[in-house]
Amino acid sequence: MSESSQASSPSFFNLHVEGVGYLNRVRTVKPKKGQEFLACTVAALRGSDSDVCYTKFDCRVRGADAQATVERLADDVAAEKAVIIGFRIADIYPEMFTFEKGDRKGQPGVSIKGRLLRIKFAKVNGEHIDVPQPARAEERESVPFCPPASSVSIHPP
Repeated sequence: MSESSQASSPSFFNLHVEGVGYLNRVRTVKPKKGQEFLACTVAALRGSDSDVCYTKFDCRVRGADAQATVERLADDVAAEKAVIIGFRIADIYPEMFTFEKGDRKGQPGVSIKGRLLRIKFAKVNGEHIDVPQPARAEERESVPFCPPASSVSIHPP
């Protein structure tokens, strides 16, 4: 690539987080300025399967496949079923806020924000749900290991 074409084409640094977690808080956000968007929280599992820890990501859902899948699972989330997904979240960043109610009212907090780009698989109460997969071979990836819900003592956060 020539120097002039490198200078004119933008470069990006992509930060992707992939894992398995619970889908929560599916909602439509209607900001005062700008267009409304689909959002959710993903409680990502980490650590030993005998002592699971969670990291929560507050996500804007991006891409037609991810949006269709989240919308399809929204009723199950609202019914408080255990919805486990394999996910890819991009461009995470921390955002500070102040708790407005509850025991921590007035205290500072932090939220990890990101964009939910892809749902690789989904299970509702341990039952596999079909989700759209990328059409191009280079976008297909192996699905990470996800033990059956009945074999791991984890509970939705």
